Amino acid sequence: MPTFPKLVAALGMAVLALLASQRIMTFRPEGTDFGNFIWVNLALGLVMGWVVIGRRAGRGMAAGVSNGFTGVVALVFWGLFVQAVAQMVELANRNRYSGPFEALSDIFQIMADYGLELLDAPLITMLLVGAIVIGLVTEIAALRRG
Repeated sequence: MPTFPKLVAALGMAVLALLASQRIMTFRPEGTDFGNFIWVNLALGLVMGWVVIGRRAGRGMAAGVSNGFTGVVALVFWGLFVQAVAQMVELANRNRYSGPFEALSDIFQIMADYGLELLDAPLITMLLVGAIVIGLVTEIAALRRG
């Protein structure tokens, strides 16, 4: 059921995903084709905010901060997974794999490689501060509705 806290969390996570995606794009060489990178991450942010943070709103400020962290961790995990699957499909289309199991196992290697790229202090700070702010703002929205 749509609620105002779910909307607030979804929009907050979408903005955080957009900002994080723009920061991540600076890590790659100039001229890299990112395709739908930002749009995919934006959609993931909306979903994680709505489902993970918004659904748990209304349990107090400490729980709100915890929900914010949970939402950001889910966003990072699913972002890595979806982008790794997209990369694997692109490599599979170039016949880089000898079989389906090699392709599937490469997803986790690609996730690990992408995850190492995320070890950037400003990006981590952005995600942590974003998690706290989104969690608290969602809780405030939950308090205001009733």
